[in-house]
Amino acid sequence: MRPTREPGDSWDITSSVGSTALFVAAARALEALKTRPLAVDPFAAVFCRAVGGEWAHLVDGSAPDHRLMTPWGGHFVDYQAARTRFFDDHLTAAATAGIRQFVVLAAGLDSRAYRLSWPAGTQVFELDQPRVLEFKRHALADYGATPRATRVDVAVDLRDDWPGALREAGFDPGLPSAWLAEGLLIYLPATAQRDLFGGIEELSAPGSQVALEEASPMDSEAFTAARAQERDDGDDGMFFTLVYNEQYEAAADWFGARGWQPEITPMPALLSRLGRPLPAAESDADRMAENIRLVWATATGEPVSRT
Repeated sequence: MRPTREPGDSWDITSSVGSTALFVAAARALEALKTRPLAVDPFAAVFCRAVGGEWAHLVDGSAPDHRLMTPWGGHFVDYQAARTRFFDDHLTAAATAGIRQFVVLAAGLDSRAYRLSWPAGTQVFELDQPRVLEFKRHALADYGATPRATRVDVAVDLRDDWPGALREAGFDPGLPSAWLAEGLLIYLPATAQRDLFGGIEELSAPGSQVALEEASPMDSEAFTAARAQERDDGDDGMFFTLVYNEQYEAAADWFGARGWQPEITPMPALLSRLGRPLPAAESDADRMAENIRLVWATATGEPVSRT
């Protein structure tokens, strides 16, 4: 049965929003097989094989990649590779600048605690649904993987009091931190987006940084039509059914008004810079790319207006 979104819904790695992490992992695994990959995640295939079935066959080359036929179509792997490379580079730069406290919001199957080179003393806090974190922990332990930083699981729904849970897990708001919200905001209603931004700002000391991906809402009629088409297509497609076509406020505007210095990278510009082809003009993938921005902002320590 196709999943639906409702307040308080939950999931594991193979259901609802949790399963979107498998799409990302599969794309990263396929990217790693290319001659000149933009990013190499050696654990992406581990996750797909741990789930088994079609996911394992996909990364092992014994099944077609139709499983990844999201609205991005054949550009999905390029999109995920570019996004991964962007955030890898910025998190590495934050560590080089001296930040030792990192927070991955809706961590899913993110493996950066295991694959990036972290300086001594680095902590990586990973927040997500309990069953998602449990799957990842067991899959990596069975594989024999060891994190390169102190990794701290924080099992919490980001629509609940995640700042309190993060503090209880040992996060120190008095120290600079770097935050990552990759592939998250579209799965939150506008009020939860507002609360997420507020929690980040409240817990961030001067010098903190935040990296996130955001998308402008679609035309409401087009979004409704896309959801209806997914329902008609059956269980093979799953995107518009899971997302909220809402945006509380553009991240650069919200953080910029509160003393942060934002930088914006449109997805088409990133794809071009990294040498990946742009989707055909007026295609579904092109329209999606045009709506996506990657934002990196730094807390300057200047007075902020809390509204």
